[in-house]
Amino acid sequence: MFTSQGPGLRELAVQALSSVERGYDLLAPKFDQTPFRTPDRMLDAVEEALAQREGSFGSGLDLCCGTGAALPMLRRLCRERVTGVDLSAGMLAEAERAHPEGVDLVRADALALPHALDGTYDLAVSFGAFGHFLPAERPALFSGVHRALRPGGVFAFPVGAPLPLSSPVWWAVAGFDAAMRVRNAVWRPPFVMYYRTFPFGPVTADLRAAGFTVETTPLTPFGHRPDGTPQWRLLLARKAA
Repeated sequence: MFTSQGPGLRELAVQALSSVERGYDLLAPKFDQTPFRTPDRMLDAVEEALAQREGSFGSGLDLCCGTGAALPMLRRLCRERVTGVDLSAGMLAEAERAHPEGVDLVRADALALPHALDGTYDLAVSFGAFGHFLPAERPALFSGVHRALRPGGVFAFPVGAPLPLSSPVWWAVAGFDAAMRVRNAVWRPPFVMYYRTFPFGPVTADLRAAGFTVETTPLTPFGHRPDGTPQWRLLLARKAA
């Protein structure tokens, strides 16, 4: 799963026994060589869907931007400034090295976005970060994004179809989540990262409670399941104009 340039088993173990912030600080220099980086195929599909449905945007926000994989996509979609927000100083340092121009980088907790960002953005995106937030934290997360958007602004992120119980991937992620719960029960500081705490129905309800209207559109490059439903959809949560 990892390239020869990626982190070794010992490095991953040290990261897993750290806090979320410290863990990503440690992982940052090699993060892009791991499977945890959002694939370009996903970024391209999201960019195509947004461009077709919405056209271009004013300013853009990448929530939990990490090393900045989605920042080039935002720069192409947005006419104005693009901002990346992340808790990890190490990840932001990597993003700054990769994207030195046309991007503002802000170190902040996504659960407490600075009020200086309020009403600033027309588009907010996030990739691969929602497992770091417990269900009880989603209202604060979504309220912060809602504040950061201008009227009519869109919060967009991909959502995958539920995995069937017969899928080996379902059992793999269930096993990972179980292991993380045991780890967090016996070790401090906690490392919050779960794969099955962001179900579509409750997430949609929390978005609506935060003031968004919600719709989805298929991400067609990923195809469809046997029942005809898309494998991946782009969720579009819109702030009232």
